[in-house]
Amino acid sequence: MSNVTRKIVADSSADLLTMENFPFAAAPLKIMTAQKEYVDDADLDVPGMVMDLLEYDGRSSTSCPNVDEYLAAFGDAEEVFCITITATLSGSYNAAVLAKEAYEEQHPGRRVFVLNSLTTGPEMALVMDKIVEWTKEGLDFDATVAAIEHYVKHTGLLFMLESMKNLANNGRVSPMAARIASIVGIRVVGKASDQGDLEVLKKCRGEKKALEFIAERMRELGYKGGRVKIAHCLNENAGLSLKNRLQKEFHNIKVELYKCGGLCSFYAEKGGLLIGFEKG
Repeated sequence: MSNVTRKIVADSSADLLTMENFPFAAAPLKIMTAQKEYVDDADLDVPGMVMDLLEYDGRSSTSCPNVDEYLAAFGDAEEVFCITITATLSGSYNAAVLAKEAYEEQHPGRRVFVLNSLTTGPEMALVMDKIVEWTKEGLDFDATVAAIEHYVKHTGLLFMLESMKNLANNGRVSPMAARIASIVGIRVVGKASDQGDLEVLKKCRGEKKALEFIAERMRELGYKGGRVKIAHCLNENAGLSLKNRLQKEFHNIKVELYKCGGLCSFYAEKGGLLIGFEKG
């Protein structure tokens, strides 16, 4: 294991562009309107994109990394662990699988594992952190794959949205659902389902009630004090409020708060939160 070069690759929905002290590459997704294309990489002005889309009334869409972009991300690693956004929202997983097949054919002996995360953002990042840990512990490729497949059964993703406009414009939710979410003061709380779909759980009147419901739902889903990652789209205060609430209830827990990248900001929109957490 110590002589094997290992790398983590994820599409940009994981909200990461670099990882400290571990080989990593992000394959960028793109957000497109009739007026402009936004590439979800280090050069993207995420707040600017969010504000642009607030004013945009037309249809929007996303584009996944292609096979060549994934191959470039794999580089020359002997072992690659590739994590993609849920296949129900993007073709990223399918492109990564095609890249895996090409890579392993071009480089006999090298191995690529592709995970359809059935989620996005912070829940993907939880898996990536664990891969780093398992690598340091010396787990080989097959043992790491088995560990990933077990671990993802014990993580979850909840979200809070002030708007579902972009999801509706992209054909991911009905216009009726988006109109309900647009009512002033309403916050939509939902989760990533076991099938990788967005499942609305409750429409809360006000952010405070939404955050209370999220904390309650985390407990119901099995949260007992494990790791939490909170990604926010121009709403750091709500993220801090949830972080403080969890840290008061569960002592000595690790909660990381950070900004959404481009793709997650597109779906979460201004005011949105994405919460990845360990269950059980």
